[in-house]
Amino acid sequence: MVWFLLALTLAQDPRCTSDGAALVRAASERAAAFDLVGAAERLRTAVDAGCADAQPSSVYLRGLLAARAAYRFGGSPESLAPVRAAIDVLKSGARGASAPEEIAGFVLQAAAAASQSERDELSLMIEHAVQLEAVRLSAGLPGAPIVTAHEAAGDLWLQVHRYEDARRAYLRAAERVGATPLITLGLARTATRLKDVAAACVEYRTLATAWKRPGTEPPEITEARAFLREPACRDSSAPRRP
Repeated sequence: MVWFLLALTLAQDPRCTSDGAALVRAASERAAAFDLVGAAERLRTAVDAGCADAQPSSVYLRGLLAARAAYRFGGSPESLAPVRAAIDVLKSGARGASAPEEIAGFVLQAAAAASQSERDELSLMIEHAVQLEAVRLSAGLPGAPIVTAHEAAGDLWLQVHRYEDARRAYLRAAERVGATPLITLGLARTATRLKDVAAACVEYRTLATAWKRPGTEPPEITEARAFLREPACRDSSAPRRP
């Protein structure tokens, strides 16, 4: 998986202590469990522990979370200030036009546009990020860290209520980066918005069945299990993902 390749690369940073490398791996694990806040915290701590190569991932993830929060305020200049700052840091540190930092910067520009419901700007920025990332993925290289541009595309279209665009983006992401938990959840939520109950049952069932982590379940898994209790999903003849 893309996030695992990133974690392995960062964990091999000679400037990382063993504790710092463990934090990088933990950040990827938290992201796979839908805890982007926890992932961001671990990346920040990893940077403080000497893992300098984790800084772009830390900046990007914090910028992405800030953009999501800004949506609640209509993307006001004040709410987007940390997103703009993160974009500047990523752009200044980019090593080449298709570097992960450059891709992450375009994703954050798209996220800022989404927070203001600027769909044309969102489309321009996220498609550029996806195209740049696709080149890297085809070469076996990681794209944007933690949350790929392909995954973010679906999330952002879902955020601005463009459900058909979101579904297409998630399906494209599944083809290129694999059916990650984030993508499966996005497909389930998109199907729900489109009133495609059968498809929603398939994706939520896939998500719930794949969840093997002990301890407290995240809200996303609770959401999946609650949906699966709907009569349409309890039917034993309900379709399942091939």
